[in-house]
Amino acid sequence: MTHAQQLISVYRQLDRHFGPLNWWPGETPFEVAVGAILTQNTSWKNVETAISRLKNADLLTPQALQNAKEQEVALLIRPSGYYNLKTKRVKNFVGFLMDTYNGSMSRMFQEDMWPLRRNLLEIKGIGEETADSILLYAGNKPIFVVDAYTRRIFTRHGIPMDTWKYGEIQTLFMQYLPEEVGVYNQYHALIVNAGKHYCRKIPVCERCPLQDMKRRQ
Repeated sequence: MTHAQQLISVYRQLDRHFGPLNWWPGETPFEVAVGAILTQNTSWKNVETAISRLKNADLLTPQALQNAKEQEVALLIRPSGYYNLKTKRVKNFVGFLMDTYNGSMSRMFQEDMWPLRRNLLEIKGIGEETADSILLYAGNKPIFVVDAYTRRIFTRHGIPMDTWKYGEIQTLFMQYLPEEVGVYNQYHALIVNAGKHYCRKIPVCERCPLQDMKRRQ
Protein backbone atom coordinates (compact mmCIF):
# COMPACT_ATOMS: atom_id res chain seq x y z
CA MET A 1 0.00 0.00 0.00
CA THR A 2 1.44 3.39 -1.00
CA HIS A 3 1.57 6.29 1.44
CA ALA A 4 -1.23 8.00 -0.48
CA GLN A 5 -3.44 4.90 -0.28
CA GLN A 6 -2.63 4.51 3.40
CA LEU A 7 -3.56 8.11 4.27
CA ILE A 8 -6.87 7.80 2.44
CA SER A 9 -7.60 4.38 3.96
CA VAL A 10 -7.02 5.63 7.50
CA TYR A 11 -9.23 8.65 6.85
CA ARG A 12 -12.10 6.56 5.50
CA GLN A 13 -11.99 4.02 8.32
CA LEU A 14 -11.82 6.64 11.07
CA ASP A 15 -14.49 8.75 9.38
CA ARG A 16 -16.87 5.78 9.25
CA HIS A 17 -16.19 5.07 12.90
CA PHE A 18 -16.41 8.57 14.41
CA GLY A 19 -18.53 10.48 11.90
CA PRO A 20 -18.42 14.30 11.55
CA LEU A 21 -16.59 15.84 14.54
CA ASN A 22 -16.95 19.59 13.82
CA TRP A 23 -13.73 20.45 15.60
CA TRP A 24 -12.50 23.03 16.88
CA PRO A 25 -15.09 24.40 19.36
CA GLY A 26 -15.16 28.14 19.89
CA GLU A 27 -17.56 31.06 19.53
CA THR A 28 -15.08 33.39 17.83
CA PRO A 29 -11.79 33.05 15.91
CA PHE A 30 -10.03 34.79 18.80
CA GLU A 31 -11.40 32.26 21.29
CA VAL A 32 -10.16 29.44 19.03
CA ALA A 33 -6.70 31.02 18.84
CA VAL A 34 -6.46 31.42 22.62
CA GLY A 35 -7.63 27.83 23.02
CA ALA A 36 -4.90 26.65 20.65
CA ILE A 37 -2.30 28.27 22.89
CA LEU A 38 -3.81 26.99 26.13
CA THR A 39 -4.18 23.40 24.92
CA GLN A 40 -0.43 22.86 24.80
CA ASN A 41 0.42 19.97 27.16
CA THR A 42 -3.05 19.61 28.65
CA SER A 43 -6.48 18.15 27.96
CA TRP A 44 -9.24 20.04 26.17
CA LYS A 45 -11.46 19.71 29.24
CA ASN A 46 -8.98 21.84 31.20
CA VAL A 47 -8.85 24.37 28.38
CA GLU A 48 -12.65 24.65 28.33
CA THR A 49 -12.59 25.50 32.02
CA ALA A 50 -9.91 28.15 31.51
CA ILE A 51 -11.77 29.66 28.52
CA SER A 52 -15.00 29.77 30.52
CA ARG A 53 -13.24 31.60 33.37
CA LEU A 54 -11.84 34.18 30.94
CA LYS A 55 -15.32 34.71 29.47
CA ASN A 56 -16.91 35.14 32.88
CA ALA A 57 -14.30 37.77 33.70
CA ASP A 58 -14.99 39.58 30.38
CA LEU A 59 -11.39 39.08 29.32
CA LEU A 60 -11.80 37.07 26.14
CA THR A 61 -11.10 39.91 23.72
CA PRO A 62 -7.73 41.15 22.46
CA GLN A 63 -8.16 44.57 24.07
CA ALA A 64 -9.20 43.17 27.45
CA LEU A 65 -6.39 40.63 27.56
CA GLN A 66 -3.83 43.22 26.53
CA ASN A 67 -4.87 45.47 29.40
CA ALA A 68 -5.25 42.73 32.02
CA LYS A 69 -2.48 42.12 34.52
CA GLU A 70 -0.51 38.91 34.05
CA GLN A 71 -1.33 37.75 37.58
CA GLU A 72 -5.06 38.09 36.88
CA VAL A 73 -4.85 36.15 33.62
CA ALA A 74 -2.66 33.44 35.17
CA LEU A 75 -5.16 32.90 37.98
CA LEU A 76 -8.03 32.53 35.52
CA ILE A 77 -6.25 30.08 33.21
CA ARG A 78 -4.74 28.06 36.04
CA PRO A 79 -6.79 24.93 35.13
CA SER A 80 -4.93 24.70 31.81
CA GLY A 81 -1.60 24.07 33.55
CA TYR A 82 1.71 25.91 33.10
CA TYR A 83 -0.43 28.99 33.65
CA ASN A 84 2.38 31.52 34.13
CA LEU A 85 4.10 30.40 30.94
CA LYS A 86 0.85 30.26 28.99
CA THR A 87 -0.11 33.73 30.21
CA LYS A 88 3.07 35.08 28.62
CA ARG A 89 2.34 33.19 25.41
CA VAL A 90 -1.22 34.49 25.22
CA LYS A 91 0.03 38.00 25.94
CA ASN A 92 2.69 37.65 23.23
CA PHE A 93 0.06 36.62 20.69
CA VAL A 94 -2.29 39.42 21.74
CA GLY A 95 0.53 41.95 21.51
CA PHE A 96 1.28 40.79 17.96
CA LEU A 97 -2.41 40.96 17.02
CA MET A 98 -2.88 44.43 18.49
CA ASP A 99 0.36 45.91 17.14
CA THR A 100 0.07 44.46 13.64
CA TYR A 101 -3.67 44.25 13.00
CA ASN A 102 -5.21 46.57 15.60
CA GLY A 103 -6.68 43.52 17.34
CA SER A 104 -8.58 42.31 14.26
CA MET A 105 -8.49 38.57 13.57
CA SER A 106 -10.27 39.07 10.24
CA ARG A 107 -7.61 41.56 9.17
CA MET A 108 -4.89 39.13 10.20
CA PHE A 109 -6.44 36.33 8.17
CA GLN A 110 -6.54 38.49 5.06
CA GLU A 111 -2.80 37.81 4.85
CA ASP A 112 -1.53 35.00 2.64
CA MET A 113 -1.21 31.79 4.62
CA TRP A 114 2.51 31.02 4.43
CA PRO A 115 3.80 34.54 5.19
CA LEU A 116 1.32 34.74 8.08
CA ARG A 117 2.51 31.36 9.36
CA ARG A 118 6.10 32.63 9.38
CA ASN A 119 5.03 35.68 11.36
CA LEU A 120 3.10 33.55 13.88
CA LEU A 121 6.15 31.35 14.38
CA GLU A 122 8.18 34.43 15.29
CA ILE A 123 5.94 34.97 18.34
CA LYS A 124 7.67 33.59 21.41
CA GLY A 125 5.87 30.45 22.58
CA ILE A 126 4.04 29.76 19.31
CA GLY A 127 5.27 26.55 17.69
CA GLU A 128 4.28 24.88 14.44
CA GLU A 129 1.33 22.89 15.80
CA THR A 130 -0.12 25.93 17.57
CA ALA A 131 0.41 28.23 14.57
CA ASP A 132 -1.20 25.73 12.21
CA SER A 133 -4.13 25.19 14.58
CA ILE A 134 -4.74 28.95 14.58
CA LEU A 135 -4.53 29.08 10.80
CA LEU A 136 -6.78 26.08 10.17
CA TYR A 137 -9.37 26.33 12.91
CA ALA A 138 -9.57 30.06 13.53
CA GLY A 139 -8.71 31.27 10.03
CA ASN A 140 -10.08 28.50 7.80
CA LYS A 141 -6.75 28.30 6.02
CA PRO A 142 -5.97 25.02 4.16
CA ILE A 143 -3.08 23.73 6.25
CA PHE A 144 -2.69 20.34 7.93
CA VAL A 145 -2.03 20.21 11.68
CA VAL A 146 0.42 17.57 12.91
CA ASP A 147 0.51 16.37 16.52
CA ALA A 148 1.92 13.55 18.64
CA TYR A 149 -1.07 11.35 17.86
CA THR A 150 -0.31 11.64 14.14
CA ARG A 151 3.21 10.35 14.65
CA ARG A 152 2.09 7.52 16.94
CA ILE A 153 -0.81 6.25 14.84
CA PHE A 154 1.01 6.18 11.52
CA THR A 155 4.24 4.80 12.97
CA ARG A 156 2.21 1.89 14.35
CA HIS A 157 0.54 1.41 10.98
CA GLY A 158 3.49 1.32 8.66
CA ILE A 159 4.76 4.89 8.12
CA PRO A 160 7.63 5.59 10.58
CA MET A 161 6.69 9.20 11.34
CA ASP A 162 8.31 9.09 14.78
CA THR A 163 11.61 9.89 13.04
CA TRP A 164 10.22 12.54 10.68
CA LYS A 165 10.31 16.30 11.12
CA TYR A 166 7.03 18.19 11.50
CA GLY A 167 7.28 19.68 8.02
CA GLU A 168 7.92 16.31 6.40
CA ILE A 169 4.75 14.87 7.89
CA GLN A 170 2.72 17.93 6.97
CA THR A 171 3.99 17.86 3.40
CA LEU A 172 2.98 14.21 3.02
CA PHE A 173 -0.61 14.90 4.06
CA MET A 174 -0.90 18.06 1.99
CA GLN A 175 0.60 16.34 -1.05
CA TYR A 176 -1.89 13.47 -1.14
CA LEU A 177 -5.08 14.91 0.35
CA PRO A 178 -7.44 17.37 -1.36
CA GLU A 179 -6.52 20.95 -0.49
CA GLU A 180 -9.72 21.51 1.46
CA VAL A 181 -10.17 23.06 4.89
CA GLY A 182 -12.97 20.63 5.73
CA VAL A 183 -10.84 17.58 4.96
CA TYR A 184 -7.85 18.83 6.97
CA ASN A 185 -10.14 19.80 9.85
CA GLN A 186 -11.95 16.46 9.97
CA TYR A 187 -8.80 14.36 9.48
CA HIS A 188 -6.94 16.02 12.34
CA ALA A 189 -9.99 15.66 14.58
CA LEU A 190 -10.26 11.98 13.64
CA ILE A 191 -6.59 11.42 14.49
CA VAL A 192 -6.97 13.13 17.86
CA ASN A 193 -10.01 11.02 18.75
CA ALA A 194 -8.34 7.79 17.62
CA GLY A 195 -5.28 8.67 19.68
CA LYS A 196 -7.28 9.52 22.79
CA HIS A 197 -9.56 6.48 22.68
CA TYR A 198 -7.50 3.71 21.09
CA CYS A 199 -3.93 4.50 20.01
CA ARG A 200 -2.74 5.44 23.48
CA LYS A 201 0.76 4.93 24.83
CA ILE A 202 -0.56 1.51 25.82
CA PRO A 203 -2.78 0.83 22.80
CA VAL A 204 -6.31 -0.56 22.89
CA CYS A 205 -6.00 -2.40 19.59
CA GLU A 206 -8.87 -4.84 19.99
CA ARG A 207 -11.46 -2.06 19.69
CA CYS A 208 -9.58 0.24 17.31
CA PRO A 209 -11.22 0.89 13.92
CA LEU A 210 -7.74 0.49 12.36
CA GLN A 211 -7.01 -2.97 13.78
CA ASP A 212 -7.63 -4.78 10.47
CA MET A 213 -5.29 -2.38 8.72
CA LYS A 214 -2.60 -3.07 11.31
CA ARG A 215 -2.82 -6.81 10.69
CA ARG A 216 -2.26 -6.25 6.96
CA GLN A 217 1.03 -4.43 7.54
